[in-house]
Order: sequence, then structure tokens, then C-alpha cells
Amino acid sequence: MNNDRRRVSLFLIAALILPMLLSACGKTVSETIDDATITARVKTALLNDPDIEFTRIDVDTVKGVVSLSGRVTSKEQQERAIAIARKVNGVRDVKSTLQIQPL
Repeated sequence: MNNDRRRVSLFLIAALILPMLLSACGKTVSETIDDATITARVKTALLNDPDIEFTRIDVDTVKGVVSLSGRVTSKEQQERAIAIARKVNGVRDVKSTLQIQPL
């Protein structure tokens, strides 16, 4: 019985503190989930494109704005990666710092 009270107390404390920690990061829980979903969708779309070397592109999303960084081998790959990211549902904007480094 005493262990059950401790567990409930810890759960309630976590439930109260977690939203405050997340809001301190400037994102709500739904924004965090949405951003994670968008990042996963962009990564999947890039991975499914045979013309993109996905392993060299990093994807991050903040409030629907996708940031692409890393290296591609051509201007065409850079433009293709940006176009793919823009087509993903939920993406508000795409920022790119992709660097072109031919093989």
C-alpha cells in the first residue's frame, strides 16, 4: 500500500513538472510531437529518393520549420532535398545549410 502511494505521488509530480520543463524549452508537447513527426516524414521521404545520399543529410524541425544540414554531391541534389522537404505535410518552411562537395 505504501509503495502504491509513492508510485502515485511520483507519477503526479512527474505529470506536473514535465509540462513546465517542456514549456521552458519554448515548445508545447503537441509541437514537440508534430516536429518529431515532420522530421521523421522528411527523413523517410529523403531515404526513399534514389537520387539523394540520405546518410549525409541531417534533418531538424522546430515549430514546423525544417533545417537541412550536411553534404550533398551536387546542386541538383541540394535542390532536390529542399523540394522533397517542402512537399512534406506540416512543413511551414525549409532552411538549408547543405554544402556541395563533389565526390
